[in-house]
Amino acid sequence: MARRRNTTRFGVTGLGEREELAPGIFINTHYRGCTPGFVHTEEGIILVDAPLIPKQAIDWREQIEQQYPGDPLLYIINTDHHRGHALGNQYFMPCKVIAHERAHKEMSGYTENFKERVRNSFKREPDIQAQLNNIVIIPPDITFTKNARLLYGTREVDLIFVGGHTPATSLVWLPNESVCFVGDILWVDQHPYMAQANSLEWLDALEHIRNLDAEYLVPGHGPVCTSEATHKVGEYILFMRGRVRDYYHAGKTKNETKSGLVGEMLEWFPVPAERKVKIESQIKSGLNRVYREIQREEEENAISNDDADDSGDGDL
Repeated sequence: MARRRNTTRFGVTGLGEREELAPGIFINTHYRGCTPGFVHTEEGIILVDAPLIPKQAIDWREQIEQQYPGDPLLYIINTDHHRGHALGNQYFMPCKVIAHERAHKEMSGYTENFKERVRNSFKREPDIQAQLNNIVIIPPDITFTKNARLLYGTREVDLIFVGGHTPATSLVWLPNESVCFVGDILWVDQHPYMAQANSLEWLDALEHIRNLDAEYLVPGHGPVCTSEATHKVGEYILFMRGRVRDYYHAGKTKNETKSGLVGEMLEWFPVPAERKVKIESQIKSGLNRVYREIQREEEENAISNDDADDSGDGDL
């Protein structure tokens, strides 16, 4: 059984002590935005994702340096381009950033307007908002398309593109230690964010994760778990696809579908009262995305059926 550190210290923005999942592999589940991790190798440190809030990012770097003083930071791998995973890159320089090629495209397009939206999202938390006055976007230095592998000492770190959550979402798999950082493909007891989703890719990604048979899955949000946790989010997506298709067949518009189904989807996971409005908006974004997918699938099916009918013309 892997040794885990349970001592916790809380600060203004929820600072917390690291946990060791396997020898030299650490995570911190107390930060906002994502669960970052790092892997110690004989040649230096490989990080997975970066805390969004500056105090937390600085705290995370201090914890790494406390654990392995003098070891260089080799790489930081972003599991996708969203702010909760990649905006903290600036606090770990000098360090090479690795991500899927689509993440590079997205992050290279982050403008001053994007930075202002990030700051404004914390307008009710002025302490955090003030920390975000000097955002520097650090896009990937190294990109990959499908798969990549890092070999450092005895460590093998595999990068696996799966998509689904975003067009850049990737897994970080350590086969020798049976630990997989799955990013935002897996949400535990929370509504998944689906505004950029491809739901069929997402379902395939969940199946890929199950096939890894990892001892530990590290979600982008929620506690460390096993592949058993992938089933609930898969059921959620399948249910959403089925109900959206029902509404589409009934002639409902996209807006009618969103309004009609948000309540059904809301029941799938617990929702704190103070976050209900935000979660409802998030669900509607997912329904919007899935409606377009179902619409496209149905239109393609109709064309295929018409072509099949036409090919039979004149047969006797």
